[in-house]
Amino acid sequence: MNNSKVIVALDFASDKAAMQLVEKLNPELCRLKVGKELFTRCGPTLVKDMVSSGFDVFLDLKFHDIPNTVAKACESAAELGVWMINVHSMGGVAMMEAARSVLSHEDAPILIAVTLLTSSGENELNALGIDQTPADFVKRLAAMTQSAGLNGVVCSAQEASMLKQQCGSDFLLITPGIRPENAKADDQNRIMTPKQAVDNGSDYLVIGRPVTQSDDPVQVLKEINAQIGFAS
Repeated sequence: MNNSKVIVALDFASDKAAMQLVEKLNPELCRLKVGKELFTRCGPTLVKDMVSSGFDVFLDLKFHDIPNTVAKACESAAELGVWMINVHSMGGVAMMEAARSVLSHEDAPILIAVTLLTSSGENELNALGIDQTPADFVKRLAAMTQSAGLNGVVCSAQEASMLKQQCGSDFLLITPGIRPENAKADDQNRIMTPKQAVDNGSDYLVIGRPVTQSDDPVQVLKEINAQIGFAS
């Protein structure tokens, strides 16, 4: 069983580039995240290949549509054998409940919802006419997600402690915007180191470029796992 908290974001433009990295990695050291760019270009076959290679796969497509469409999309995603899928909480409670209804069987993937993207802050909320701080808005979306029966949310590690207090220890928090010490922030605004994030309540850490663009991604993963107290 894979107990690693690290999810490597495979932000590649081709299946060849993605699989070149995946072949270097060990399923005991990490899980994998396939997002919109890679999935749109390469499709479900690539996801199935990763699952067949022993990896837990987080299919990060952020479904956001009418309830029936999202439910059918989640059902299709589950058939790929993925470990976790997500919807966007701003689709509303009815949409999230529809997704939950088709993933109620015992071997269903973990179902989570996106709250506020880590590239967004108060300026972006204000531009949308939302007169709330990012923290207050995330709390509101997390409460909606929990009420719909989902397993957790994607959030900033800066909000993890707050959401653990609000939603309880069993409500999963998946946090992107994780950067090891001395790594570039890139396009993320609300970031933390792996240890800071876990100490703050994050259950899973999404880490992309610090691993995928490293000369030695396996060593980077070992160092991150050591920093958060995980040994394979």
